[in-house]
Amino acid sequence: MRMTVLASGSKGNSTLIASSRTRILVDAGLSARELTKRMRMADETPEALDALLITHEHQDHVQGVAVLARKLGIPVYFTEATHRAWMRWMMPQKRLTYAGWLAQRALQASTSRSAAEADANIAMGSPDGDPESAGPIADSVEPESAAPRPEEELECDARDGAEEKENPCALAVVEHFAAGNGFSIGDISVTPFTIPHDAADPVGFVFEAEGIRIGIATDLGYMPPNVTAALRRCDILMLESNHDLEMLRDGPYPWQVKQRVMSRVGHLSNDAAAKFLEKEYDGGASYVVLAHLSEKNNMPELARVAAERAIGARASLLANKVLLAEQSAPLETLCL
Repeated sequence: MRMTVLASGSKGNSTLIASSRTRILVDAGLSARELTKRMRMADETPEALDALLITHEHQDHVQGVAVLARKLGIPVYFTEATHRAWMRWMMPQKRLTYAGWLAQRALQASTSRSAAEADANIAMGSPDGDPESAGPIADSVEPESAAPRPEEELECDARDGAEEKENPCALAVVEHFAAGNGFSIGDISVTPFTIPHDAADPVGFVFEAEGIRIGIATDLGYMPPNVTAALRRCDILMLESNHDLEMLRDGPYPWQVKQRVMSRVGHLSNDAAAKFLEKEYDGGASYVVLAHLSEKNNMPELARVAAERAIGARASLLANKVLLAEQSAPLETLCL
């Protein structure tokens, strides 16, 4: 088993999980071009991907989903609620202002008047009012049941193809799963679990193959019992350590954004991650990867020191090695 964090942070998240036979991409928060580039940087072949899994619908996790999935022809796995939320994000409904509504009504009224005038002219025979021209005009109209001419068929095919191409939510295959219900992709067993975050139906994952367990838990406001239980016996643990509380309080974000980040559906602080590692983590992972670090409200060394102090004497050269996932470049591939 191996794990490569392609990107982690507020600007985009994506992680590759692979066994000897199966390759799964968790989230696609960068453009398809950048994700492909980073996979090649990590000596991974994008065309070999078997599936794309989505944790939740926020932009930094789904930016490149549609393009990458269509380009590679791979299935995308969502919960049903996340899939619906993603489609709403891809095709936002435009709000109509009162001034816009008035303009729309005026246009409709003008169109109706023009159509009525045209009908009146036809009924009279011609724009000049010549009744004798009414017959030939009426005779030239084809019945509704008439078969379309070949050129019309071509126009219809082109129009249908354009509409399909313009659908931003079009995917080759969509698979739905539910938190708490495990499933398999190739030889990798996947166990999704609910996490507390301000999204439609956010989840974390545990992947297992060849006797190795990899757990991913990012974008969560606190560590509930179900998450703690899911992350036991992991050989690689990827855990959020988003912000330093003092830096966040003194930082540039508006107060309402700070409240959201610190809430129980926001993001884990360095202190919250350290508390889990000290009191609830079973200490069995070879690697602990700190992820989703804020560029404005955290510093890599603050996150590292908090985690290493929490792990304490359990850290060694062979176990509990603390690594920091980066936003700008892939993390070195971890193999077990």
